[in-house]
Amino acid sequence: MVSSSQKPLVEISNLEDRQIQSPIVSSQDLGWESIVVEEFKQPPGSVESGTHEEHTICLCLATRPNRIWQTLGDHTYVGLYTKGDLTIAPAQVHCSYRTYNEDIYLQMRIAPQFLEQIATEVINSDPDRLELVTEFCVRNDKIEQLAMMLRAELHQGNSGIGQLYVESLANVLVVNLLRDYSGTKPSIKTYEGGLSDRALLKVTDYINDRLTQSIKIKDLAKFLGISQFHFSRLFKQSTGRSPHQYVMQQRIELAKKLLKKADLPIADVALDSGFNSQSHLGKYFRAMTGMTPRAYRQDRLGR
Repeated sequence: MVSSSQKPLVEISNLEDRQIQSPIVSSQDLGWESIVVEEFKQPPGSVESGTHEEHTICLCLATRPNRIWQTLGDHTYVGLYTKGDLTIAPAQVHCSYRTYNEDIYLQMRIAPQFLEQIATEVINSDPDRLELVTEFCVRNDKIEQLAMMLRAELHQGNSGIGQLYVESLANVLVVNLLRDYSGTKPSIKTYEGGLSDRALLKVTDYINDRLTQSIKIKDLAKFLGISQFHFSRLFKQSTGRSPHQYVMQQRIELAKKLLKKADLPIADVALDSGFNSQSHLGKYFRAMTGMTPRAYRQDRLGR
């Protein structure tokens, strides 16, 4: 099936066949568990991407329109991609494409098991009947926003400490995929009212006992016996903050206490309050307090 009858601007035979380039940056170096996010810059030419075992979403980042000949399984598209356009390829679909200008894009890969897990937790139909549909050159503001948030975290390069935030974004991304690009158009279960007082106290105690460790959405949700997606929504309803925002706030509060110990190096304060480094602490500390850790220490100690 051909989705566009437009003819390419350049003869295919004039384009050099190329292997897919290594990503500019990859989350595989960061230990993200829920999703693989990579940014690519491809020169003009033909690329055989092969068959991905994961569901794949590509977001065009090119600053000018680019004509692409793209094949996903037995579906073909020939036409322009501009910044913000999305391609959605279900798992086990063979992918190839030809680009006539430099192609810059963000690729997100989601394991079928993760999608099935989220489907089981949040939809009101049989998850075994769910199938993602192939889409070329579509617009979805919500998915684009989530993708750019993942890209920002990818370029920050923070492993471990950013896992909670990444998991939250991946959960919401999958729910949007299921809702907008599943052939069966499932309805999403909804829960209102936030967490009970007892559940909120339990989970905040759990968080505060583990501030120096890697805290994951799946562990918090499992602790309360609810789905990851609904845990994040209910937690925000109860606290006014996402789980990631709450954890970072609590880590900053712990850092404030440690900064009052004049003989404790700020680098150690960072590690002892759950941050990866002194610079990482400084970034969040300034954002939340308007001061650097050093200035805060001097202010509190009267120096």
